[in-house]
Amino acid sequence: MTDNYSLITDTHHFWIKNAHIPLCLLENVSINPQTREQLCHVDLEIDQNKIINIIPHTSQLPEYPYIDVKKGIIFPCFIDSHTHLDKGHIYERSPNLSGTFEEALNTVKKDAENHWKPEDIYRRMEFGLQCSYAQGTIAIRTHLDAFGEQAKISFDIFQQLKEQWQNKVILQGVSLVSLDYFLNKEGEQLADLVANYGQILGGVAYMNPQIDEQLDRVFTLAKERNVDLDFHADETKDPNSICLKKIAQAAIKHQFENKIACGHCCSLAQQSEELVKETIKLVKEANINVISLPLCNLYLQDRTPETTPKWRGVTDVHALKKQGIPVSFASDNCRDPFYGFGNHDGLEVLRESVRICHLDTNYDDWVTTVNKIPAQLMNLSNLGTIRIGANADLVIFKARYFSELFARPQSDRQVIRQGQWIDTTLPDYDQLDDLIFCL
Repeated sequence: MTDNYSLITDTHHFWIKNAHIPLCLLENVSINPQTREQLCHVDLEIDQNKIINIIPHTSQLPEYPYIDVKKGIIFPCFIDSHTHLDKGHIYERSPNLSGTFEEALNTVKKDAENHWKPEDIYRRMEFGLQCSYAQGTIAIRTHLDAFGEQAKISFDIFQQLKEQWQNKVILQGVSLVSLDYFLNKEGEQLADLVANYGQILGGVAYMNPQIDEQLDRVFTLAKERNVDLDFHADETKDPNSICLKKIAQAAIKHQFENKIACGHCCSLAQQSEELVKETIKLVKEANINVISLPLCNLYLQDRTPETTPKWRGVTDVHALKKQGIPVSFASDNCRDPFYGFGNHDGLEVLRESVRICHLDTNYDDWVTTVNKIPAQLMNLSNLGTIRIGANADLVIFKARYFSELFARPQSDRQVIRQGQWIDTTLPDYDQLDDLIFCL
């Protein structure tokens, strides 16, 4: 940064000067953008952990300490709306050597049967939180495998971490079972458990003869308990997989007023133009949020060993956005059989989404897909934008323009939480060695 950096780490009142902030991430501030990419050149005043002023950049020096970020881009902290913290970081002990979806399912099932004791789940989930926090994430929604006794085990650990990390990362939990589970007594018990924890009811929708009955049951359970819904839908290239359409129809039928998210929705990009239009119309009427997971979908979809993929695996984000559907991007799996890579980094998610989905030239407001839009989905209205009166929760990059931002990992980013600079050192992988290698 600048020589002034050391001065402002010990004060509660300071300025961040000479910054670039995307216009779409500034709220209730009247400032004109100065670049073709709609970046605003601004100065921010921070006092007692809050942003108290946002003004057009001026060369005039303030009376309080300041830091000159040399036109570096500033984002609000990331919001990761679809993750699997309970599966994370098991790849070394349970690799997916074929890279296929089927092997991923089977490998995770075996790993859970053999290793998912409370300490194992807790430490791997906390490792993911450490990575997320250090890189600028402020809120995470994680799916939790919830068949049988695993539900209580995982939700207990989730609740423990939720309380321990409440001043650093906001946590939301979603049950993860196949939808047929809700047709049984155990499914109703799971819905009760989710409601008791104040979390989100969720499951995997796949085409089968009972899909309509399963959806009716899930929506009924959710309405009775006044909880939000979050589905895995159409994680396949099969154009005949129309779960997203059926979820939308069920939402309209049940007049469901709480929030609904649908993750993946890959098959939408493989369907006819007519079916896509019909589905998107229903999705909009049902007020469904779509979460695209480009990293995992690029990894698993169209995967045949020793064969070059012909498709990038992602849903039709452009068609969805054009019709006003809220679209978010998220991490999904991290270093497990469903995705062998990943680092819980919101910038990596955005950068690869830009590359995979062709979101550049013009970037428009795609940068809101990892902060502002997921904040609205997750009922976090106080997060996701930069505005006067908000907590100073910011990620500061040296990159001045989007071409610079997406060209490098930005490992030298600075993260401010409630007006204080935090340690951005990532945890070492060897913290998990006794779990992964001492089996």
